[in-house]
Amino acid sequence: MKFVTTYPKVKKCQASYVLAVNDTLNVLNGKWKLPIIASLLYGRKRFKDIQANIDKITPRMLSKELKDLEMNGIVLRIVQDSRPVLIEYELTESGKTITKVLDSMVEWGLKHRELTIGS
Repeated sequence: MKFVTTYPKVKKCQASYVLAVNDTLNVLNGKWKLPIIASLLYGRKRFKDIQANIDKITPRMLSKELKDLEMNGIVLRIVQDSRPVLIEYELTESGKTITKVLDSMVEWGLKHRELTIGS
C-alpha cells in the first residue's frame, strides 16, 4: 500500500512529514494535555472546573500542564479584574483546531477496539 497525504508541502518529503508529527507530539506530549484540551473544547473554565472534569489529575500537574499549553499557544489564561480575582482558561484559535485531531483519535480508537476486542 502506498502512503498518500493531502498536504502538498510534505507529500514529496518524508523528513517534513516526520518533523510535523514531532512538532505535534512535542506540544501534546504527556498523559494530561489532551484531556485538558478536551475539557476546554466545551468553553471557558476555571481551574477547579477543569480539575473536576479530569479524574486523578493533581492541582500541581494541572497547573504545570496549563502553563505548558499556554506557552505553546494552545490555551489562553484570562485574568478578570474583580474581587476576588477570577482566572479562567480557554482554547486559543489554534487550540480549537485540534478538534479534528481528537475526532480522528476517537474514530481510530473505536475502530481499533472493535478489531482487537470485538463489539
